[in-house]
Parts: sequence; structure tokens; C-alpha cells
Amino acid sequence: MSIMPAKYRSPWPVLLLALVIGLIGLVLLFGGGYLIYVGGSPYYALAGLGLLATASLLWRGSIIALWVYAVVYAATLVWALWETGFDGWALVPRVIAPTVLLLFIIAAIPVLMPRIGNWRSALVANTVIVVLLAAFSLILPNPHVVTYSGALPPAGQANAMSDPSLWKAGADWPAYGGSNSARRYSPLDQITPDNAGKLKRVWSIHTGDLPQSKFAEGKYGAETTPLKVGSALYLCTPKNILISLDAATGKERWRYDPRVSDDWIPYTAACRGVTYYDLPGVAPTELCASRIIEGTLDARLIAVDANSGAPCENFGDNGIVDTKVGMGEVEPGMLSITAAPTIVRGIIVVGHQVLDGQKRSAPSGAIQGFDAVTGALRWVWDMKQPDLTGPPPDGGSYARGTPNMWTAASGDEKLGLVYLPLGNSAVDYWSSQRSDVENEYATSLVALDVGTGRPVWHFQTVHKDVWDYDLGSQASLIDFPTEGGSVPALLLPSKQGDIYVLDRRTGEPLTKVEERPAPGGGVEPEQRSPAQPHSLYHTLRKPDLTEKDMWGMSPIDQMVCRIQFRTASYQGFYTPPTTSTPSIEYPGYNGGSDWGGIAVDPGRGIIVANYNDMPNYLRLVPRDKADKLGWAPRSQARGEMGGAEGAGDPQAGTPFAINVNAGWRLPFTGLLCKEPPYGGIRAIDLKSGMTLWDRPFGTARTNGPFGIPSMLPIDIGTPNNGGAVVTAGGVVFIAAATDNLIRAIDLRTGKMLWSDTLPGGGQATPMTYEVDRKQYVVIMAGGHHFMETPISDELIAYALP
Repeated sequence: MSIMPAKYRSPWPVLLLALVIGLIGLVLLFGGGYLIYVGGSPYYALAGLGLLATASLLWRGSIIALWVYAVVYAATLVWALWETGFDGWALVPRVIAPTVLLLFIIAAIPVLMPRIGNWRSALVANTVIVVLLAAFSLILPNPHVVTYSGALPPAGQANAMSDPSLWKAGADWPAYGGSNSARRYSPLDQITPDNAGKLKRVWSIHTGDLPQSKFAEGKYGAETTPLKVGSALYLCTPKNILISLDAATGKERWRYDPRVSDDWIPYTAACRGVTYYDLPGVAPTELCASRIIEGTLDARLIAVDANSGAPCENFGDNGIVDTKVGMGEVEPGMLSITAAPTIVRGIIVVGHQVLDGQKRSAPSGAIQGFDAVTGALRWVWDMKQPDLTGPPPDGGSYARGTPNMWTAASGDEKLGLVYLPLGNSAVDYWSSQRSDVENEYATSLVALDVGTGRPVWHFQTVHKDVWDYDLGSQASLIDFPTEGGSVPALLLPSKQGDIYVLDRRTGEPLTKVEERPAPGGGVEPEQRSPAQPHSLYHTLRKPDLTEKDMWGMSPIDQMVCRIQFRTASYQGFYTPPTTSTPSIEYPGYNGGSDWGGIAVDPGRGIIVANYNDMPNYLRLVPRDKADKLGWAPRSQARGEMGGAEGAGDPQAGTPFAINVNAGWRLPFTGLLCKEPPYGGIRAIDLKSGMTLWDRPFGTARTNGPFGIPSMLPIDIGTPNNGGAVVTAGGVVFIAAATDNLIRAIDLRTGKMLWSDTLPGGGQATPMTYEVDRKQYVVIMAGGHHFMETPISDELIAYALP
């Protein structure tokens, strides 16, 4: 017997609710049916049927709609907990949207049950809400947080680990990584976990370098880490303007503008750092006895006097050396220097960023060594022309398309070795045209004798790389404890997430490295290596993806991601790229570990590593189709360059272009298909390689669907670019994440001690120094187009009151 009058009709809000639920049900039914067809979960199709039944009953004004939906909702909860457990982020797309629908249906109870009275309707509604709140309270603990319960080693013995650099971090920060050992460690201890919460801004400056043309808009990324020597700071801006500041006040002392044209901006206008050099045996009062050296976007080396900013007349041509000499044809933007040069035994070692994905015949990746006093070319290492030690003969050029070093090198002054993290041969996703010597050295750490420019050893982290897994991180020089005593070693992080420990004299692994079977197939099956190296010491990499790892803001976009997962080529780690279907690369080309590298506390024996945890969704595009789409190298007409790296890159000279969906995002929401976290920060015991603590890194405050900031101060774990600095005070300083915060983190636990909101993205590595017994922390808050953080030109300094 119905409790509704014979002529009762649902009011229009209920009819509208029924229509919305019906449409959602249809999408889930048909999409879920296809998901079943491709081997996926049956939940979505079944939920779609339940929603259609609910919508039909709501349309007729029947209270049975509530009970039908209650069954659907209960089944949803059971299924969600069965798939994910009490993982809060994993439950979001499975539970939140169904809960919102439940609340709307509850709100309709007074209409559907008018005879039971408003107070009874309210009682039913409130009871359901209380039950929901209790259920959600169970998922608040974040299972992605791992905390070590033991006591960390005490500080105070950092000097027990030798540093072979000429200049070391202390009151100063004289090199990009603190020293040429690239530990990103400071022995300063004024700022501690007990007082870090009192940090305040003490000064800030604007560099004045912001995009001035349409071409430059959307291509800025101020990644600079300043140096501090004596009483001065030295930094470079995205367009390579050199600036010196008073380290205590931020007051500008001088600036030098090399006038780089916008058309030389490669993928990003970025300068990560400059290099300081003291000429041996030269009186400090002489011009350029101390000099600042930088590489520019148009591939010049610039040397200026550290005290005045005046060009060093005895260096090259009035302070300028053109490193493009011998490179042959170089179109603007194809060849640049974005990393701080490394100087070992008076030799400036220079590599180049060669614009990815454009053409197989891109400029050479040859490494050059220049005299730090005169700028004269001392040697060149061209892997395909090993007998060529100087400029090529007239009409010749260095071998084109060879692996390059776009990031910073580290160096051992005592051994006379410089350690080069090499990238891939030109065009990342096709390997059949690479020479044997390219296959030997690509994606390897190469140790060069800085006196001759000849390789001493090399260690390869990927065989025949077609995943853009080039080495982006500096190797960090350490003394590694072994049973036979301390060994001169280095730590090598990779984009795959592996950390290798190598004897820096020989390149031999000091911890186990295992060649494990790798997937075959793809468009060049004969090229794929049957095995790939894996570090057994430590990896930041998470397990392979499964369908249940797919995410979204609702069941609908999660279902779409599941369909994409099921219809893509994915055989786990090292899945080769394909053309018939998209393929999944996990981790993606942003890491693991990228150019921010790692930090090492040598006294406590702790590594601090921030990392990314995102896949890429990519597809090789046949040449004829790419040509029809207008995909052409940068030097040819292709319209405005845009999108993430790899999105529509032509790879000219090969059979395929490449289209990369970096992070694997859905176009209509902008959310990633993989569930959070997307980035983390971890402390690792140096001796054993064991994790001490691991936390999601970055809040959701600036992220949300459709590009709308959620403003939620919840640790979702965001993508991050830039590194950390660790101090003897037991504090880690880092920005890097997309939430525009700089943080002080307790080295003991990983918990945040302090933060400040930056005016732009903090995609740079901070540094710390001392003036008049006061410790400062400085960060460039320049933002980054790839990370979609606000662009700024502000450099900010912090200190205790």
C-alpha cells in the first residue's frame, strides 16, 4: 500500500535529482560495461544499474529509492574497503561522490515520506550523517607515512667524512651543491628543531627578470641557488643576469646583463646557479682575481669580477667564450647551458642542454674543458670521435645527436676526476639509429680525467633508454662505510628511483646491483635489452601500477582512468613505448630523483631525498600522421611551443614522433589518473640503505579539479622539483613542491617545524650561510611553468629574530 496520495507528483527539485542520478547511472552502466569487456572491475556497471533504479523510483516519488540507494551505497563501501582498505586518498573517488548523492537523497526524505513528520525525517537524516562521519573518521590516518622509532645518530662528526673540494660549506655556500661534493649539507647549527618555528623574513629583493615577450610567457622557471662567499651573495636570473647582493641585507652591489635574446630560451628559461673561482697566486686586489662564471641560454661562458661585476678581460673575448664553436649548425633554443659549471683543478667542465624530442641530428653532446683563467679550450670529449681532443677541422663539427650533460657535474679535486651525469642520445623514444658507442655511454655516469678529458670509467643505469630516464641528479661524493674501512664513494640517484653506491675511483658498485628481466616488444623489439640494472641498496620507486591504483574526483573519471589503464600497453617497469596503443611509463621522466638531487648529512650518516611518484601516458605517432598534425622541429614552422615536455615532439629523422601525457592527467579535470601521493620526502640510513622515515611531500592547498585550488592543508604529496639542504642543527630546508611553501623539517621524524608561503613556486634548492654569527636561509621563489606554479622574481632570506 503506497503512503503517497494517488495524484502525488515529486516536486521539481526531486525530479532534477532523479535526472542527474539517472544520467550518472547511464554513464557508469555503459562505461562500466566496456571496462568489463577489457577485463576490468564489474563494480561500475553494477553501480550504474543501481543508480538507474534509484532514479526511476525518485521520479515516481517512492521512498523505496532511499533503500535501493542505501544498498548501492553499502555495496560501494564494502567494495571500496575491499580494494583499498582504510587508505584515505584511495577512498576519495570511490566514496565522496556517492556520499554526496546520499545526502541529497536524505534531503528529499520529507518529500518522499510526508506522513512520518519532519522531526522523524530529521532523525533519520541525522542518524545517517552521524554514521557517515564516524566512518570517515576511520580513514583519516594516512598510511603513506612511515616513521622510524629508533634514535638517530648524534651530530658533531661531519669532519670524519672528508670532502675533496677546494671550497666547503660553512659560513659560506661557495658551490651549487654546497661544495663540489654536492652534499647540500651545512655544518651550521644555530637553527634547530626547537627554534625553527621562530624563523622570520629578514629581507627580500626583486631581480626584475620576468617575461617581457609573448614568446617568453609560460616558459620561465627561476631555479637558481645563490652562492655566498665572504660578505656577498651571487645569483643568476632566468635570462642569465648576474647579480651580487650584500649577504646580510640583500642590498644590490652590482649586476651584469649578458643580454640573452628571448629566442634562445629552450624549453625553460632557467639558470640553476653560478660558479665561484679564486685564481691561485694572484693578489686579491687584481681585477678578476676572484670571478663569477656562468653558462647562458645562448651557450656562452661569462666571467666577471666577483667584486665589481666587470667582465674579465683576460677570459676569452672580454669575459665571454662561445661554447657553440665546433658544434656546427645550432638553431636558437636548441643548445643552452642551464646548470652551474663545475671547476676541478682549474678546468671549467661544460655540458649542454640539448632540446629534447626535436630531431635525431640535434647538436652534439660533446663535453668541453676550458681554462678557468684564460677561457681557452683545453680539451673536448666527443664520444664518437675519441681522437678529437680540440676543435674540429674546418668544415667539421662535433658528432651530432650524442648523449649530453644538461645537469650539474660534481668533482674530486684530489683524484682529478669530474663526474658527468649523462642524458640520452637525441630523441628519447627511438633507439634503432644510435651507434654502439652511444649505447655504451647514454644514461651513464662518466668519470673524466679533468687533465685530459678522457673517460676513466662509466656506470650505466639504463640499457638502450627509450623512456627519457636520463641522469638529472648530481652525484654526491661521500666516504662509504664498509667492513674493510671507509671507501671514497659517490651516491648516484636516478629518475627510476634507484640510488647506487659506487667507488668513485673505479666506478665499481659497493652495494649490490642486479640485472633483472625487463619487458620486450614495442616498435623495436630487437633493440630492447632483456634485462635492466636495479639497485639493491635503496630505491624510491613504488610497486608497479594496478587497475585499483587509478584515481579521480569521482567514480566516473576513475572509471575512465581504469579504462585507459586496461587498454594501454603496460608490462610494469620498463614497458617499451608503442604506437598501436598508448603505453604507461612508471615512474615518469620527472623521477624518482631529478635535478634537485639528494642531500647528505655526513655527521649523522643520513640521506635526505625528495622524489616524484607519477606515471606518464605516452604514444608513438607515425611520421605521416605527425607531419599532418604539423609537428616539426623548433627551427621550422610549428606555431607556438606549449604543453609539457614530450607533448607533440616531432623526433624528426625517425619513423615516429612522440606524444607524452606527463603525469597522466585527464583533460577535463586536470587530475592525475594515479592516486596520491605524487611526491614524497624520505630519510635513509647511509650505511644500510634502510628507510628511517618517509612522508608525502606537498599539500593540496593549490591543487584541485579544473585547476581550482582546494586550499586544503592536507599532505597529498605533490610533484616537486628542486632539492633539500640539511644542516648540523638537525633541520632540513626545502621548497620544491607545488604548494608554494618553504619548509623546515625535523631530520629526526620528517615532521614539519615551520613553513612560509612564497610569492611564487619554490622550484629551486635553498641554501644557508652565516653572517656576523647569524644563520640565514635563502630561497628563490621564482615559480615554474612545467609545475604550474606562479612566476615571481623574488629572492627571500630568513633568519631567527
